[in-house]
Amino acid sequence: MYPFTFANLIRPLTHPKPHYIWVKVLILHETGKAILVSKDPKIWIPKSRIAKIRLKNSVFEVYVEEHIIE
Repeated sequence: MYPFTFANLIRPLTHPKPHYIWVKVLILHETGKAILVSKDPKIWIPKSRIAKIRLKNSVFEVYVEEHIIE
């Protein structure tokens, strides 16, 4: 209702928005809770951390928080 309240002014300092990125991956294995992907090293990504998955030009891309895939 009021955009300039004290709580809204300090919120970016206490709870910053997560930064999401699209990452091209090769999916190696899938379980009920996670996906094994091949980026530089093979890593497990929990399905709860994946926001979106798309197929673009025959390549899978996942939309995840930046700190998950480094």
